Amino acid sequence: MFHTKLTLSNGVEVPQLALGTWLIDDSVVADAVKSAISLSYEHIDSAQAYGNERGVGEGIRESGVSRDKIFVTTKVAAEHKDYKSAAEGIDESLRKMGLDYIDMMIIHSPQPWKEVNQSDDRYVEGNRQAWRALEDAYKAGKLRAIGVSNFLKEDIDNLWEAAEIKPMVNQVLCHISNTPLDLIEYCQGKGIVMEAYSPVAHGEALKNEKIAEMAKKYGVSVPQLCIRYDIQLGMIVLPKTANPEHMKSNAAVDFVISDADMDVLKEIERIKDYGEHGFFPVFGGKL
Repeated sequence: MFHTKLTLSNGVEVPQLALGTWLIDDSVVADAVKSAISLSYEHIDSAQAYGNERGVGEGIRESGVSRDKIFVTTKVAAEHKDYKSAAEGIDESLRKMGLDYIDMMIIHSPQPWKEVNQSDDRYVEGNRQAWRALEDAYKAGKLRAIGVSNFLKEDIDNLWEAAEIKPMVNQVLCHISNTPLDLIEYCQGKGIVMEAYSPVAHGEALKNEKIAEMAKKYGVSVPQLCIRYDIQLGMIVLPKTANPEHMKSNAAVDFVISDADMDVLKEIERIKDYGEHGFFPVFGGKL
């Protein structure tokens, strides 16, 4: 089991490998969470938009593991672009999860999902208001860390200028064949820890011959190679699965990709089609 932790700018340690729960239904996610924790996962990632915070909280509470041993992340809905709705959403997440505190909460997107890839409005003031709600919840002890997701450089800069407490993480789409290296370098240069969701490109990486060849070279699976790639970029990685065997395999990533092979993987031609999942804004589609 991979147990490395990264340290945020406020000194909080975050397990670098997490269980992602996007598209895992609330009715079954508690079992997935308990399976992951039984396999020694220490970080669970959810979101208001996933509709499964209740089940995630149930899984954590019923896991038999002390609450302080599990790092829990969730996200302020992308549509909450004013202080009141963001603050109420934070409290609602705490209630749904049945937790006294959440380890990290992040703004899910700089734009409401219906406007992603369609609007030039970056919601500067709305994001600043949502951020102020996160800052206040952080100061109140409801949250141990705060950050953002899907924020581009301009979004980071817009928030940075007004933020009393600077963003600690930025969670973005990052996988072999779609790696925002400039954004990663920029954020890491500001002390922001980067997180990678959909590290296996929502399954599309499994169809890529060049990735398969590299995985074969290291004697690992394609998902293992993809997860290790993001780890070596210094990112927290969030592979999503409800399958305990896949959880176990995803955590067996103690091998090392050579610098030369990392350079090759960074240059693999970009995936342009995410198949049945391509309609999601995070993959370039429109809701």
